[in-house]
Amino acid sequence: MSDEDKVVGGEKLPAESQVVERGRPPAHPYKRGMFGANDSGDTSGYGGLVRRITNPALLPGSTRGPYGGGFDDLADSLATGLERIGVPLPDAVEKVVVDRGEMTLFVRRDRLVEVVRLLRDDPTLRFELCLGVSGVHYPQEGGRELHAVYHLLSITHNRRIRLEVAVPDADPHLPSVVEVYPTNNWHERETYDFFGIIFDGHPALTRIEMPDDWPGHPQRKDYPLGGIPVEYKGASVPPPDERRAYS
Repeated sequence: MSDEDKVVGGEKLPAESQVVERGRPPAHPYKRGMFGANDSGDTSGYGGLVRRITNPALLPGSTRGPYGGGFDDLADSLATGLERIGVPLPDAVEKVVVDRGEMTLFVRRDRLVEVVRLLRDDPTLRFELCLGVSGVHYPQEGGRELHAVYHLLSITHNRRIRLEVAVPDADPHLPSVVEVYPTNNWHERETYDFFGIIFDGHPALTRIEMPDDWPGHPQRKDYPLGGIPVEYKGASVPPPDERRAYS
């Protein structure tokens, strides 16, 4: 029976897997597989799973000031510092999101290094510590598929802030911030390894966990799940798609 002919709970199952875009309700209430893979790449053993989406996760949109919670002083200090170096705030920060007591600045990639240096050095900001960078893959966001997320901590002022930078899959380049936060060295390598984001200016951008010749980037949502034979103690375990089947 084809996907178009499948029926769940008396209802016809849509042919495509559910993709929930930011701020938009789902087009239909079903999702295939554990991770929503749209093709035969899902060999995790859950490829035949069909779930009804009753409460889709929608990410918060842009927030207008005043932000409250001390975030207004932070935003004002950042704007003043950027103007001091000749950069208007809208040229560096595309939007601000305040949600659940946390602030996220969506920074334009060509201004990332200037922003983090200002956040570190300005006495009224003083975010001395970057806790690393991690990647996120939103394949449904055309031209903004790959996101790099930075968590900063101000020990001086005892507060935190998050930076997020979006780049297109077709041009996954970001400036490295290792010159500002040297501890980001391995974190940038890991994000490159797993998501394919290229950090320009990194002193040695090589894979850190996967072999150098590994094809693809395993934490992207378009990466095949499973299907790789595992060898140990002279024995071989077949890939999941050869071990499990759905009737």
